[in-house]
Amino acid sequence: MWDAQLALAQTGWRVIAPHLRGMGDAAHDPPTASMDDYVGDVIDLLDTLHIEDAVIGGLSLGGYVTLGVFRHAPRYFSGMILADTRSQADTPEGIEGRKRTLALLSEKGATAVLDDMLPKLLGETTRRNHPAVADRLRELVRLNSEVAIGGAITALMTRPDSTPLLSSVHCPTLIVVGEEDTLTPPTLSQDLHQAIAGSELVMLPGAGHLSSLEQPEAFNAALAMFLTHRV
Repeated sequence: MWDAQLALAQTGWRVIAPHLRGMGDAAHDPPTASMDDYVGDVIDLLDTLHIEDAVIGGLSLGGYVTLGVFRHAPRYFSGMILADTRSQADTPEGIEGRKRTLALLSEKGATAVLDDMLPKLLGETTRRNHPAVADRLRELVRLNSEVAIGGAITALMTRPDSTPLLSSVHCPTLIVVGEEDTLTPPTLSQDLHQAIAGSELVMLPGAGHLSSLEQPEAFNAALAMFLTHRV
């Protein structure tokens, strides 16, 4: 999902976009039991690549992983990017929704889950004017096993509240959100912006929850400005 952002390598940045555990062609990875499984994998990757400091970020689930890495290993961060995400754990109502999604996955498969989630994942502008983005999203979902998708849902459902961490984030931080995001609406990004001292907040018009896919040029422009002037 980060193909468009790999272009930032042309400006001199080393861009690493790993698959999370079990995703893509990594179906033989160990199962995912919690968000810390993803977090540990990212830390192991940084160590394997001998990376001692990095701008670490993610979108949605990737934002939760980013905050988890910060919880366990803040020393790696020279910058942070949080896109279309939140710091809070799931509410009881949110957990029940995840359980319904797991049941739908078990009964009807990943395609049914995507069909159910698509109106929430993509903004109204994207669904109306850019049908190719929905097609691309379906391709990405098909690349992942149902076990991997179920593991991701479980990790989301059981993640800890990261709100207490925010006051200790002192590295340059960029917060990005689609103006049409209904899953993690802009008000939640404003909360992150207020809680992380010195952070920047960019709202992308015409984008929903998957802003990097929906408005890649605007997303990249925000990243490039941040990397050039803040990191």
